[in-house]
Amino acid sequence: MSKIRILMVDDEERFRTITAKILGRKGFETIVAESGERALEKLSESPDVVVLDVKMGGMDGHETLREIKKQHPDLPVIMLTGHGDVPSAEQALKEGAYDYLAKPCDIDLLTAKIQDALHFGQKAIRREKTVKDIMIPIESYTSITETSTVADAIAALQKVHSEMVVTDRLMDTRHRSLLIFTESGELVGILSPNDLIQATLPAYIFAPKPSMADSLQYSPMFWQGMFTSRVHEIMNLEVAEVMSEKPLQVDSTTNLMEAAHAMSTGHRRRVAVMEGGKIIGVIREQEVFYEIASIISNS
Repeated sequence: MSKIRILMVDDEERFRTITAKILGRKGFETIVAESGERALEKLSESPDVVVLDVKMGGMDGHETLREIKKQHPDLPVIMLTGHGDVPSAEQALKEGAYDYLAKPCDIDLLTAKIQDALHFGQKAIRREKTVKDIMIPIESYTSITETSTVADAIAALQKVHSEMVVTDRLMDTRHRSLLIFTESGELVGILSPNDLIQATLPAYIFAPKPSMADSLQYSPMFWQGMFTSRVHEIMNLEVAEVMSEKPLQVDSTTNLMEAAHAMSTGHRRRVAVMEGGKIIGVIREQEVFYEIASIISNS
């Protein structure tokens, strides 16, 4: 299946670059244009959806939108407007925009809007999406092997956090867990910050004790220095010793109600998407939430 091609039009270079990179991680192919004039030239590259900033030098977003609609009436366009700029957004809708988002733009919401705009542009009868439609591609999800140490896992999670983007125009908080594989590539677990917090707690804290010991054990003196010493103790453990069990696995053709049922009854925040016996992606609570929001907004 070919990637969805997005034409991103914005006169701010940093925004274009960061957005293209993030959308690429989410499985989209992104064409960038720095102006309305350049965007019209890029239409020859056959984008599936256009994401267009309203305020640009030269040909602004509204003028660009009108010209796009003259040339490609069925090409869906999502407008990016300033926070609270309702008149501009309403004008864009009258001019043929599919929808609009106010800045700062949440990248997960933008992704959901792009998916919806594509169905709209194809004039498809709305169907319920499958997990494959909304998943994070596996190549965009950070993973390590089960023999890696806790220190290695911390470094990998810190790298993920350092790549999070929160600016006045864009928000992308990425994922907060690691997939754990064997050396042969079999998915065996997942590691989240909560797993690491749990690992710092020594087993004897949970051991049965006489009630008279409660006041002593939980006094400030008891806890003093324990956290630092426990972190030093676990840092060289293999992640296999502290990880959670692997996510539930569903086939790539699974519909969202079945996936939601599996997540709810299994008390899981993530589900692994499988195809041909291999994991190809992950869906999280966030992806399901934005699909719920999308259905409501289109009702």
